Amino acid sequence: MFGTVAASGIRIIAAAKIDRKAVLVMAISFAMGMSVELVPGILDKMPQLIHSIFASGISTGGITAILANALIKMKK
Repeated sequence: MFGTVAASGIRIIAAAKIDRKAVLVMAISFAMGMSVELVPGILDKMPQLIHSIFASGISTGGITAILANALIKMKK
């Protein structure tokens, strides 16, 4: 199941025209999502609400991607 989802995501990324902003947004969101998965205790000292929202790497990466895409402004 995960392999199919990953392959579909890679196909979508490969088909899209990727500029510098898109690369930066992807890098930040992948790093945030992986950090939650690889370092499970990273959210231990956070409030329960934040811990609940960001406990999954998928939710952390997704929220980070949305925020980074909205907040990062790059000159053409």
